[in-house]
This record gives sequence, structure tokens and C-alpha cells, in this order.
Amino acid sequence: MKKILHIAYREFAATVMTKGFIIGMLVLPVTIGIIVLVFPRMINQTPPKVTGEIAVIDPTGQVTEGLRAYLRPERFVERREASSRQAAEAAPEAVKRVVASSPGGQEAIQRQVAATFGEVPQLDVVALDPGTDVELAKVPLKAAGSSNPAQAPRRLALIVLHPDAVVRTAGKERFGGYDLYVRSRLDDRVEDDIRDGVREAIVEARIQASGLKRSEIEALTQVDRPQSRTVTETGERATNEVLNTLVPAAFMILLLISAMTSSQSLLTTTVEEKASRVVEVLLSAVSPMELMTGKILGQMAVGFVVLALYGGLGIVALFSFAMLGLLDPVLILFLFVFFVLAYFSLAAFMAAIGSAVNEMREAQTLMTPVMLIIMIPWILWLPISREPNAPLAVILSFIPPLSNFVVLLRMTSTAPPPMWQVGLAIVVSAAGAVAAVWSAAKIFRIGLLMFGKPPTFGTLIRWIRMS
Repeated sequence: MKKILHIAYREFAATVMTKGFIIGMLVLPVTIGIIVLVFPRMINQTPPKVTGEIAVIDPTGQVTEGLRAYLRPERFVERREASSRQAAEAAPEAVKRVVASSPGGQEAIQRQVAATFGEVPQLDVVALDPGTDVELAKVPLKAAGSSNPAQAPRRLALIVLHPDAVVRTAGKERFGGYDLYVRSRLDDRVEDDIRDGVREAIVEARIQASGLKRSEIEALTQVDRPQSRTVTETGERATNEVLNTLVPAAFMILLLISAMTSSQSLLTTTVEEKASRVVEVLLSAVSPMELMTGKILGQMAVGFVVLALYGGLGIVALFSFAMLGLLDPVLILFLFVFFVLAYFSLAAFMAAIGSAVNEMREAQTLMTPVMLIIMIPWILWLPISREPNAPLAVILSFIPPLSNFVVLLRMTSTAPPPMWQVGLAIVVSAAGAVAAVWSAAKIFRIGLLMFGKPPTFGTLIRWIRMS
């Protein structure tokens, strides 16, 4: 046992203390930090102040005034404030409490909204004669798109209403619409405002022409969307749709990264030691079984480091947003349980492959089926998390090594499986891990001192049967 622990410590230290491992562990957190801090600023760049005219050819004579009212600066301010209030109301209660308790939280949100939208556009709606030639009306758009500063005010867009945009032509079921022409390089957010304004003005004109009241139409067509509440044995809580989607994916990624990182390191070190003949020196002091066991335990400790690092980052993130209570602590325990089971299965495969080949290039052929099997739960992530008790999910829960990933996905979903299935899956996974380690030990003992042509899967099976 002492020799096994010495090998495990050597394997752990040789992996964790390298610059590559340290840098690799920092890459993802730093990348996430850059995305969180820099990417929103790149996306929400303050748009430049927009000033110019919107020309309208309105043969109906009922749309221009509505568009002019919609594009007034004060109406822009009102819509932005309404959007800010709706976003605040839609936020989870935990986030609302954090904002309310933070000094200057509301002011910071308002500043962010102002920075996102930029200055209020100054748009002057100009009504052209209904008989105006459309091609001539487009000419100022070409000048507005140039860099000539002498064009003032700039014509930003031309709107041409169809004659039947407000009142349908007899015999037709559909209303007419409008054509929109814009200058080059017009900000897409301004174009969206123009489209929304034209739509609002046309709808209002149609309602007035029909003799109906808009308030009555909205009352007939509007249905409030209530916040759903999740009912559990411990009580009720507001449903968090984002967490319901992200939590299964987060647990799957944690399990996959930690198990794959450590098991692939085991493959790499085994191949390197065999190629450099270091393994022959090691075998003079320990048995093949002791060597494989020590290497597996050492790399498992590396996997625990990876799991603790990224799992801790997720818990800190939830704690910082006061949403830690939305995560069941029991899931953390099962995450470690399934990591151990998944790691032993993967590590056994990697140790067997590493001992059977002479260089990493030869290992790719044998690794491909293993990687494809491990990726099956990831490919089926959405179907399993959405229907965790479907026959497919239940069957995969008892097929090792897939069961480790599938059961964890089901447990983090909105409809966790019964505990008897979880317990049975753990027993099946443990049996599969023992079988994998037993088979890998037989291959490890033969392949470690074998050189020459890399074996095939058939050869590996013969090694298992003959040893």
C-alpha cells in the first residue's frame, strides 16, 4: 500500500505542479471573466447620436402624424423607461433583493440602460406630397450615406405607404403595407425604431378607420402571463427557467471536464513513460498492478482538484447572486460520487490504451470509440433533461459508463428520478467500474512491456482472456 501511495503522490505532483496544468486551469476562469467583463461592453457599445429626417409618402393621409408622435424624443425616453421597468419586474426575486440592498443599485442599472441605448435620436418626420416620384425621393438618401458634411439635415429613411395600408381595397382580405428605403450604414437600432413606429401608426389608423376602440381590442387579445411556481415536498418557490436549463448542463460539463482531464493525463503519462523506458525502472520496484493503481489514484486526485476549482466557481457565482438556495446541496454529494465512478471507468480505459501503444499517435484509433461513447449523454442532454423519466433516459441510466452522466442529468432536471433508480444506477456503475479496472489490469500487465506494432481491439480482448 505504501508503494501505491508513493506512486499516486508522484503522479499527482508531476501533473499538478507543471506550468501547463496551472496555465490550463487558469485559462477557462480568465476566459469567463473576459467574456463577463469585456463582451457586454463590446455588444452594448453606445451608438452615436442620430439626427436627421424621415421622409414619408402617405397617400392615406392618416399615418404620418402617428409616426411623428411615435418618434418624438420624449416618447423614446418613455419607451426606454418602460423597457427598464419590465426587465426589472421579470428578474428573479433574488436578483431584485440584491439590487435593492446594493447602494446605488438602481442608479447603476439606469446608467447601464442609458449607456446601452445612447442618446435619444432627433428624428424629424417630413411629409412629402403623395404624388412625389419615389425615385427622386431616394436621391437624398444617397447623399446622406456619403461623407459630405454639407448635407443638413440628412435624410435617413424614406417610407412609402401603400394606398390600401389603412383601408382595404374592396374584394381583398389583406391590408396593404409600406416600403422602407434607408441610407447606407444606418444604425440597425434606429431602423428598428422606424419600423416599430410605422407599424404602430398604421395599426392606430386602421383601428380609428374601423370605428373600434383600441383599449377594447387590447383587452380582448391580451392575456397576462403569470410567474409559474414549482411545487415540491418542502414547499413552493418561483420557477427559474434559466436555472432549470443551465444546472443540468453545468453538472454535465463539470463531470465531463474533471473525469476527462484526469483520465487523459493518465493516458499521456503512461505513453510517455513507456516510450522513454522509465516504466521498466518502475517495474523493477513495484508490480504492474501497484503501478496502475497508484497512477489511477494520483490522477483521481488531479480530477478532484479540477472538480473543486470549477465547482467552487459555480457555487461562488450562485452565492454572489443570492441564488445558492436554488441548488440542492445533495446534488454536490452525488456529483462527487458519480465523478469517482465515471473516473475509474475512464481511467481504466485510458490506462489500458496507454500501456498497449508506443506513442500518442497510435492511441487515437483506440480512443475514438471511447470518446464517442462518453459524448452520447452530452449529445442527448436536452432530450434527457426535458424528459428525464422517458424510456430512453431510464435505459441509459443502467448502462455503464453512460449511467454516471445520465443519472446526474436526470437528478438535476425538473423531475428527478426515484431514489431506487439512483441507488441501482450507482450499484451498476460501480460494477462496471470494477469490471473495467479488472480488464485494464490484464491489458496493463501485458502491454506495458510490449513494443512494436500497436494492437487492435481484437488483440486487447485476447490479452484479457489469456492472462
